[in-house]
Amino acid sequence: MIVPPDSDSLSGRGRVGRMPVRTKYARSDYERVAKVIAFIVGHADRQPSLADMGAHINLSPFHFQRLFCRWAGVTPKRFLQILTVERAKPLLREAKSVLEVSDLLGLSSGSRLYDHFVHLEAATPGEYQIGGAGLTIDYAVHDTPFGKAFIALTPRGICALAFLESTEYHEQLDTLQKRWPHAQMRARPDRTQSVLAMMFGRVRHQNRPLSLYVSGTNFQVSVWKALLQIPAGRVASYSQVAAAIGRPRAARAVGQAVGANPIAFVIPCHRVIQESGDLGGYRWGPTRKQVMHLWETARYGPR
Repeated sequence: MIVPPDSDSLSGRGRVGRMPVRTKYARSDYERVAKVIAFIVGHADRQPSLADMGAHINLSPFHFQRLFCRWAGVTPKRFLQILTVERAKPLLREAKSVLEVSDLLGLSSGSRLYDHFVHLEAATPGEYQIGGAGLTIDYAVHDTPFGKAFIALTPRGICALAFLESTEYHEQLDTLQKRWPHAQMRARPDRTQSVLAMMFGRVRHQNRPLSLYVSGTNFQVSVWKALLQIPAGRVASYSQVAAAIGRPRAARAVGQAVGANPIAFVIPCHRVIQESGDLGGYRWGPTRKQVMHLWETARYGPR
């Protein structure tokens, strides 16, 4: 059952920490930054100047630098340096040593993400079979550093997070309803705001675990838990993830499990790239994947 929102329930008014929620400025920030990152990527060999970057989105160098630093946490010059250095293959080599250590997989315990503790719990077959009977799921749409996102919470944790384009909101709600057909759905942006602050903020909440509640096959859940072990600012290939879960010949199946990830960004499927070092495709768009990868590398990668 879906409890329809009132007129303001999806507006997400207010603030999450320092992150503005559902403001026209937050929406345009991601759009402008994504556009300029595509420009920087396409012209990295020419080393575009600050003026060139700002002009591409109709901003003065001063205002562009302020916007970019506010969004990425680093200067445009630092961002360009990250692009200039070919990092994909060294990062893949680093990921191999991490993922090969079985006791780091955390398949039965919590693991860390962005200085937050993240605990992933899978629905039991019995819980999945009853389709969420007796479960209340609160949902909302908010702005994030990577555009609008649909998020849904159960008392046991986040059960869905998907980035949206202009026509996808009701599609995400329908998907959620099909996954949990007997659950009660409520529009509650007041509940979801603090969770988003934990995802995208830089404040530590080590005493407040970020919990995830997912439904999937045993294989899918093992892949999703392995993804949580890839540190921010690092990447891994599909074959490395397959080896990490003890299924070295299952790289293709790993790719399918990555594509079925129900919780974007927190379960970091964007950190899985092709063996060649190419970023590859992404369920929520290759541009967004590029933006996420560079944002994380700038904020959390090696200096």
